[in-house]
This record gives sequence, C-alpha cells and structure tokens, in this order.
Amino acid sequence: MAVKLRLARHGRKSNPFYYIVATDSRTPRDGKFIERIGSYNPKTNPATIDLDFDKALTWIMNGAQPSDTVSRILSYKGVLMKKHLLEGVKKGAFNEAEAEKRFTAWVNEKQSKIHSKISNLDQAKRNEEKAKFEAEKLVKEQRAEAIAKKYSDAVKAEAAAKEEPAEDVVSETVVDEVANDEVAESTQE
Repeated sequence: MAVKLRLARHGRKSNPFYYIVATDSRTPRDGKFIERIGSYNPKTNPATIDLDFDKALTWIMNGAQPSDTVSRILSYKGVLMKKHLLEGVKKGAFNEAEAEKRFTAWVNEKQSKIHSKISNLDQAKRNEEKAKFEAEKLVKEQRAEAIAKKYSDAVKAEAAAKEEPAEDVVSETVVDEVANDEVAESTQE
C-alpha cells in the first residue's frame, strides 16, 4: 500500500478548508484516510497552517509521498528540513546536537520572516485605511465648502432682495417729497 500525504477538501462553496491527511494513494480525494495530521486554510493572509509536526515527520521518514501542495506546506513548516538534517545525522555528516542547533536557527529565521510579513501587512492595512480616511475627509470638506458657498449665495441674494425694496421705498419717498414740495410751491405761487 502506497501512502500519500495530501489535502482533503472541506468547507463550503468558494470557501475551501483542507485537512492534511495520510491516506492510501488509491482512495478518492475526500475519501477514507489513515490519519489526519493537520489543517490548511488558504483564505487567510498568510495562510493558516495547523500541523502536527511529529506525526508529519514520522510519515515522511517512513516513506509517505507528499503531494505538491503538501510538500510546500511541509517545507514551510520545516518538516522536510528536519528530515534532511536527520538523514545527515544517519550518514554521519554531523551529530544530533549540531542538527538540532541548525534546525533551531532555521526555525528562528523563518519565524522572523513570518512576523515581518505579518507586520508589513498590518502596516499596509493601516496605511490604506488612513488614505481612505483622508480621501473621505477631503470629500467632506469639499462638500462643506460647496454647501457654505451655496448658503452664503442664498443669504446674499435674500439680503439683496430685502435691500432693493427698501431702496425703492426710499426713492419713492424722496420722489413723493420732491413732488409734494413742487405741489406746495406751485400752490403758493
């Protein structure tokens, strides 16, 4: 029986979620499996990978063949690196302490890369939100200016409309006074 490490799809339509399973190579993708060794969610950024490291290493050391995607996942989590180092110990290239030291250094470097990626994504998200806020603020200010201009134009027009009749009344009263004076002069003569 050839054992493969591969993904079994779960989740609803357009929202996949995968189990990483050890299964017989002849079984269907979502069929029976021997053991579930982890899960993988590609919808998050970075992808969420929950892997039982020891079980995966045991299956790889016993000859299970990973699919392409599972191989990349195992490489990302360090299972293939650990296998490589353990094979070096078997061949006598270095001792177990040196292998563990190298693996720890690799894991620390990998974790720092992951944390920097997460912080960069968070910073980019904050910058994007700040840019959206500034754009909304600019639009709000432009709208406020347009409303203020429209309101001031309406107030000026209303004030002008109120002033014009007052000038007409003044001019009419002046005309009436002049007319009355002329009438009074003409009657006196």
